Amino acid sequence: MGRRETSPMKSPADPPATLRLNVDTEGLAANWRALDALSGAAEAGAAVKANCYGLGVDTCVPTLQEAGCRQFFVAHWSEVEAVSRHVPPAQIGVLHGVLNNEEAAYARAIGAIPVINSLSQAKRWLAGGGGSCHAMIDTGISRLGLAKTDLSDESVQALEIDILMSHLACADEDSDMNPRQLDDFVSATTHVPHRRLSLANSAGIALGSDYAFDMTRPGLSLYGGVPRPELASHIRQVGFLEAAIIQCRDLSAGDSVGYNATFTATEPMRIATVSLGYADGYLRSWAGMGSLLHNGVRLPVLGRISMDMVAVDLALAPSLAEGDWLQVPYELPFAAQQSPLTQYELLTVLGPRFGA
Repeated sequence: MGRRETSPMKSPADPPATLRLNVDTEGLAANWRALDALSGAAEAGAAVKANCYGLGVDTCVPTLQEAGCRQFFVAHWSEVEAVSRHVPPAQIGVLHGVLNNEEAAYARAIGAIPVINSLSQAKRWLAGGGGSCHAMIDTGISRLGLAKTDLSDESVQALEIDILMSHLACADEDSDMNPRQLDDFVSATTHVPHRRLSLANSAGIALGSDYAFDMTRPGLSLYGGVPRPELASHIRQVGFLEAAIIQCRDLSAGDSVGYNATFTATEPMRIATVSLGYADGYLRSWAGMGSLLHNGVRLPVLGRISMDMVAVDLALAPSLAEGDWLQVPYELPFAAQQSPLTQYELLTVLGPRFGA
């Protein structure tokens, strides 16, 4: 039997995407510098968990590092590898701590720093040899953290704590809980050896210097979120979304649009189907209230949001055609007012087709 020689098949170039996420790295760097300045004598770190709140580790972490950030926080150990491509592992704190011996071993092997949240975690970390760690004290949010009654335990006292921290529950509100947590934190810190202290998140930075200590831990505001009005003049939008039109069509009076026919045309109209849907984070809750933009002109969303598509009214932009791009309004404070989603959700629900 003869043998046929074949040349290796070349992979075709990827076709152009129909969704774009543009990250303003200058805006991101400016936000970190503003939050660092607002932190006073304290140093601003950066929460980079959840793929930098949906905007992309490979874009955001180098930008933050170049701006001057030296301390980064993730939630899961699975997030460490991506961040460590850009910064030394010793600058990465893992908020969920060490839940088992495998995580403790991984922490030592790679050099990232666990945040100890319980007596069992403290004992597990020490049993494997100990070493530098951070520790969380619960002062009222009742999520993760050592209880005040845990602080005198010999396992906690034996920890080599770099950053001793707590987390504010109501910093985005003028709540009595803020000063109560501050007082509890100050009291607790006198019982545990540590090198640095940290309490304030993005909103906490706006509460003033009493909350800053040695390090603040902004997250949302780095990426364009404004959790308190005091920050509004300091924070720039960072994420800009665009979606392409994939079809235009003319409707007659009586034609309906989308699943369950929730929109019916009352007169002839022109519409566009856009490559954007709830799989991309543009959730069904936008139906009836959302709009896309073209050169500042708002094009209302019509009918239900589908998984991969949404329809918009082209009455104010009838010349738009297949392949044209529309902007998705995503200035976070504004978008949160227009939808039932919080600023945090708006960022973190963005789907992988945006390519972050």
